[in-house]
Amino acid sequence: MKKERKVLFISSTGGHLNELLHLSPLFKKYDYYIITEKDKTNENLKDIYKEKISYLPYGTRSKLFRYIFIYLFLILKTIYLYFKIRPKAIVTTGTHTAGPMCYLGKIFGSKIIYIETFANINTKTATGRLIYPIADLFIVQWEEMLKIYPKAIYGGSIF
Repeated sequence: MKKERKVLFISSTGGHLNELLHLSPLFKKYDYYIITEKDKTNENLKDIYKEKISYLPYGTRSKLFRYIFIYLFLILKTIYLYFKIRPKAIVTTGTHTAGPMCYLGKIFGSKIIYIETFANINTKTATGRLIYPIADLFIVQWEEMLKIYPKAIYGGSIF
């Protein structure tokens, strides 16, 4: 059976990627792709996901001047990867890595599905604030978050 719908799963590395990979049962249902930042903790994912994973440059805002250039490169690579993959839907657990992809996807007709991090129980994340206005589906993992994001749906924990 050919899987028609292309779905892109994107997040930064660390806890956000850990949450995203808990969605791996969905990978069997779609023509999926994964994008994350490259660092030493996730280099082995290339062995597991082969051509289904791509990496964006890793950057931290603690070194702001350097980060500006890394982020500009990240945006250019995001544009390249979007048009290479052409996803019908983008699923993300955040952070800054996913922002440009979600906005680009929204412009070109991809459905945007955002899952607010499990780590936040009663405050908005920066990426949540950024993506909430454009998300086709905004999922929170804590019922308390429905007060903060009234158009969201409560999906429960993905762990």
